Amino acid sequence: MPGGPHRLVRVPDPSRPPLPLWAAVVAAGIAGWLLTLAFPAISWWPMAFVAIPLALLTLIGRRVRGALLVGFAFGLVFFLVNVSFTARYLGPVPWLALSVLEAILTALAAVPIALAYRWMPRVLPGRWARLVALPVLVAGLWTARELLLGTFPYGGFPWGRVGISQANGPLIGLVSWIGVAGLGFVVVLACAMAIEYVRVVRVHRVRAALPVAAVVVVLVAVPAFPTTDAGTIRVGAVQGNGPAGYFDERDRDDVMNAQLEATAPLIGEELDVLLWPEGGMDTDPTRDVSTARTLDLLAWRVDAPLLVSAVTQRGEQYFNSALLWKADGDDPAQTYDKRHPVPFGEYVPDRWLYNFFAPDLIGLIQREYSPGTASPVFDVGGVAVGLAICFDVIYDDVIRDGARGGAEVFMFQTNNADFRGTDENLQQLAFARVRAIETGRAVVNLSTVGTSQIIAPDGSEIAGLPVDTAGALLEDVPLRTGLTPAVVLGTAIDAVLGWGSLLALVAVGLALRRVRATGPAVSRHGGSRRRAS
Repeated sequence: MPGGPHRLVRVPDPSRPPLPLWAAVVAAGIAGWLLTLAFPAISWWPMAFVAIPLALLTLIGRRVRGALLVGFAFGLVFFLVNVSFTARYLGPVPWLALSVLEAILTALAAVPIALAYRWMPRVLPGRWARLVALPVLVAGLWTARELLLGTFPYGGFPWGRVGISQANGPLIGLVSWIGVAGLGFVVVLACAMAIEYVRVVRVHRVRAALPVAAVVVVLVAVPAFPTTDAGTIRVGAVQGNGPAGYFDERDRDDVMNAQLEATAPLIGEELDVLLWPEGGMDTDPTRDVSTARTLDLLAWRVDAPLLVSAVTQRGEQYFNSALLWKADGDDPAQTYDKRHPVPFGEYVPDRWLYNFFAPDLIGLIQREYSPGTASPVFDVGGVAVGLAICFDVIYDDVIRDGARGGAEVFMFQTNNADFRGTDENLQQLAFARVRAIETGRAVVNLSTVGTSQIIAPDGSEIAGLPVDTAGALLEDVPLRTGLTPAVVLGTAIDAVLGWGSLLALVAVGLALRRVRATGPAVSRHGGSRRRAS
């Protein structure tokens, strides 16, 4: 009370770990498993707000060795579950190798987060710094970890990003403003703020809850950025459900014949474009005369250009290609080659090295696909169509380049036949939904075997085909113009969150050296003293 006596109270050292190391390792593994529940096929998006605080708590107060151990436990459990589809045909070796690699990178990236929790309270011990500045730094470093995994090694594997876990949640409109990385940052920020509120503030200090409340309001209240209606394009999309898997038994043209059979109901319908999936043909139409004639005839019968996909060869190089095929043109009229071939799936980096460890598995991958360099946009009857082939959809650069290149609609071609019976197709479909909202564009996500779906610019489903079913979709798909802030500023946002957070941590570390040189802000006995009324 004013004028009354004051007493000294001990404030717990904020850099001390709330959990012993053994408990933190166990909790980190549980957090990794809980986070997988936020992704398809379960898609319980609120679980991200349970898993992330638990994961962060395990890093508070950790030194480097402890952070490495805790980070590895979290990453290993998360990726073992999240990418378990990789064991579908090739067995446990690729699955374990990928999971362990991602876990090692996650462990390394856990160290900066742990350092932030140790250093920041010593440099800026004030309450508001704890409630705002520390969570901002922690969320930025978490985002930096996701960006690291999305670019390294061999082009990275940006799978399992927190932003994608919100594909079906009420927060997803934010992705059109700040992109996938930005959405993930805000989710982690809310979690980190909630942790600090519990650790720092007593329940009657309502005012201190304002930062957390403000973040929650922003998360829920911000609508998707509006784009401009530009008409429609009438799309026929065919899911042939043929034997398109790497190990499927088939004869020549079995896959293409399955596509042709499923296309039959569209003959005679009015179309602007006929879309086939990745892996929808067995042979290269740029080299095989019979396949080229089949496509010529099909384009003539549907009276519309075809957007198909095939493995093409130019010289000694192979490409996974999208082809625009017309009945009366010099075909293919346009070609887009997959920009991000899958390491150890479509090519083997450092083959000499990995062949030493697993020659039988490496020997299964005979072709070496080259990365494409073309713009991911086709002109289809005057409509700019953005493209992505299979795992291209998980890479921000392909989607942003398509939108910046004028795409009014996106058409994603994919082949999920090698992952039948897993949730891989649903995880990829979640990416497609997020990309629709992020760019403000409709997306036609077409698979050889499902799940195929036409997605509106707001993320809602226009039409779809279930998995393991042959069929065709025929829909008027909306067109949009105008660029969302996520497309315009996405690269800069990534740089600020990634590199900016790392630079901020370095600055905090340098400031801590000065604090130690001039006198510690926190007593050696585990606490500081302040007056409380």
